[in-house]
Amino acid sequence: MITAVLAFAGVAALINVTPGLDTLLVVRTSAGQGRRFGVAAALGILSGCVVWSVATAAGLTALLTASHLAYDALRIAGAGYLTWLGISALVRSRRRSAPSPGEASDQVAPDAVPRGWLTAFRSGMGTNLLNPKAGVFYMSLIPQFIPHGAPTFGTTLLLSAVDMVELAVWYWVVSGAAHALSERIRRPSFRRRMEQISGIAFLGFAVNLLVDEK
Repeated sequence: MITAVLAFAGVAALINVTPGLDTLLVVRTSAGQGRRFGVAAALGILSGCVVWSVATAAGLTALLTASHLAYDALRIAGAGYLTWLGISALVRSRRRSAPSPGEASDQVAPDAVPRGWLTAFRSGMGTNLLNPKAGVFYMSLIPQFIPHGAPTFGTTLLLSAVDMVELAVWYWVVSGAAHALSERIRRPSFRRRMEQISGIAFLGFAVNLLVDEK
């Protein structure tokens, strides 16, 4: 069992540090709103992972791999959600007020739309749960590392916990780095550019999800 867990931890770590949608959300939230909100988004993502892991252990995510209709329904819903996130980010980038003539050029422009900790949490959870690839990841990868004769339900939860611990550490590092960067580059233009890049990236992920086929 220990060998299987270590092997899974190595593979999962490589996958987790690969830039993707969830990491982008943590980076963007931490840089634009602060580390506390980036951590909130990360906790939302991890909560989504908990749901996927329990569903995998119970065999529910097999539906995503067996049913084209279920997969497509979740895929389209996820693409719609990502499109909303992308358009919202682009709109916010245009609404950020320019500094007045008497303001210092390096002052941070306030967010045009106040956003709370719970909002960041919901964004993270929604992004993860509406991505069918997350469910397929758990369903396709974890079973390969379950030793012969080991209890499927318990081992699945154990390996899922290993994955989530790695993700928590990764998001903690990423959120800190992104927030530190935003503190060093305290310019309204930087915040606007971050929103623009994030918006385009979210739209790109949405398109990729729409054209994706099992």
